[in-house]
Amino acid sequence: MELWAIITIGSAFLQNMRSVLQKHLKGHMGTTGATFVRFGFGMPFAFLYLGILHFGLDRPMPVPGSIFAGWAVVGALAQIAATFLLVHLFSFRNFAVGTAYSRTEPAQAALIALLLFGETITTGTLAAIFVSILGVMAISVARTALRPVALITSVGNPTALIGLASGFFFGLSGIAYRAASLSLAPSLPKPDAIVQAGYTLCVVIVVQTVVMLAWMLWREREEITRIRAAWKISGLVGFVGATASFGWFIAMTLQQVAVVKALAQVEMLFTFASALFIFKEKINRLEIAGCLLIVLGVLLLVLV
Repeated sequence: MELWAIITIGSAFLQNMRSVLQKHLKGHMGTTGATFVRFGFGMPFAFLYLGILHFGLDRPMPVPGSIFAGWAVVGALAQIAATFLLVHLFSFRNFAVGTAYSRTEPAQAALIALLLFGETITTGTLAAIFVSILGVMAISVARTALRPVALITSVGNPTALIGLASGFFFGLSGIAYRAASLSLAPSLPKPDAIVQAGYTLCVVIVVQTVVMLAWMLWREREEITRIRAAWKISGLVGFVGATASFGWFIAMTLQQVAVVKALAQVEMLFTFASALFIFKEKINRLEIAGCLLIVLGVLLLVLV
C-alpha cells in the first residue's frame, strides 16, 4: 500500500477519535465552541510538528508567495463554511438527506480539480468513488424512515442542496490546500511533502483560529468561558485534530484530493465501530450494507 493511503487511513481513524471527543464536548459547550477547539487548541501542536521538522530534523522551511497565501485563505474559509453548513443541517427534520449529500465531497472535489486544474482520474477510481459514496449515503439514512431511493428523488429539496453545498466547500478546501502546499515546492531545495503540508497547516489553522475567535468575541462570548472550563479535553481534541489534519495535508500533497477523499470514507467504518462498541448502539441491515459498499469502494481504490 502506498504511503499516502496509509497516512489517509491513519488520519481517518484520528478524525473519528476527534469526533467522538467533540461529541463529549457538546455536553459542556455549544457547536461554535466545540468547533473552535479543533483549531484553537490544535494550533500549538501544528507549530510543534513544524518546529520538530525544522529545528529537530534540520529540514528547510519554504518561502510562501501570493499564490500560496491566496489558496491557503480560500481553503481555510471554505472549510469553515462547509462545517457551518453541515452543522446547520441538524436544524432540519430530515437532516439525514443533507448529511448524505454532503458525503458526495470526493466526486465534487474531482469535478473542481478538473475545472480549475485540468486534473483527471481513471475510470476505475471514479467507480471506487461512486461505490464508496453509495455506502456512506446508505449509512447516513439507515436510522431514519427514509428509503434509499428517496435520496435520488429528494435532490432538489433544501436539506439536499445544503448538503451538496457543504460537500462542495469541503471539496474546495481540499483542492485549495493541495494547491497551496504544492506551490511551496519551488522555494525548497527539493520537494518535501511533509514540510509543505506542515507549513500549510500552520498558516491555515491560524486563519481559522483568528476568524472563529473574532466571531465568538463578537457574537458568542459565553462560549469562551465554557471553553476555558473544559480545557483538558479541549487540549486532547486539539492534539488529535491537528495530528489528523497534518496527515490529511501530507496525503493531499502526495495524491489527488478526490482520491484521498474517497479513501477517507473509511472514517465511516471507524464511526460505525465507535457507535457499536463505545456508544452501544444497535446496527441494522442497511448500515451493514453501507459498510460493505465502503469496503468494496476502498478495495477498488487501492487495487486499481
